[in-house]
Amino acid sequence: MNQRPITEDDLHAYVDQALEPERRAAVASYLDNHPDVAGRVAAFATQREQLRGALASIVDEPLPAELNLSHIIEGRKRRPRWAGGMVAAMLLIGLGGLGGWTMHGLLQDGSNGLSSLAQEAAYSYSVFAPDHVRPVEIKASNSAEFAQWATTRLKQPVKVPDLSASGYRLMGGRLVPTSHGPAAMFMYDDDRGNRLVVLTRPMSNRDLATPMMPQSTGDVAGFVWAEAGMGYTLVGQLPGDTLKPIANEIRKQARPI
Repeated sequence: MNQRPITEDDLHAYVDQALEPERRAAVASYLDNHPDVAGRVAAFATQREQLRGALASIVDEPLPAELNLSHIIEGRKRRPRWAGGMVAAMLLIGLGGLGGWTMHGLLQDGSNGLSSLAQEAAYSYSVFAPDHVRPVEIKASNSAEFAQWATTRLKQPVKVPDLSASGYRLMGGRLVPTSHGPAAMFMYDDDRGNRLVVLTRPMSNRDLATPMMPQSTGDVAGFVWAEAGMGYTLVGQLPGDTLKPIANEIRKQARPI
């Protein structure tokens, strides 16, 4: 039986966490095979996160009396008919100004968005990957201890990805500071000396899920995504087509059971 096509409504519902599990899995599979659409959906999710963050400080404030529906209806009964058009025009102007300011905020890099996480990962890579003396703080032999420590510090479950099937062995990890709190960093290498860094930390929106998208900062490239409120990024100095299947493996392992 042919599966019904993925629509714009499905994409927006995916961002809003409003799809049934089976349909959500179908959309996720579609995005994996359509990176151009995945990039667009990632932008939707980032805007959603930024808008929620921008309005968080006023979300619990009471509705102003002038915007109360019963107040508006009562006022319209007492107001001359021509006044309604003037009020509507003023409202449109006001919303236009508010929309412009809101979009101005949305166009800025979110204080806790995926673009920030990608930059943090690139910075961590440039600092620790070239270090051949102490690139990690806790060695691979203590990975279970590190995962528990990171889980306690990040207040979210942290799993140590196993990349052995991809040809990379765990070197160890460390907690790194960011402007959004601590992040867990894992470092891997292969037999040719290539090193990879995985960085993860909580996102501001605990329900945020964002499809995987490519990112690059200078000569460091990789992929970034979010799942169940945790942001993840894999970076290294390798081609994107080499890193993508590794990032997919990390994403599969990190998904909540």
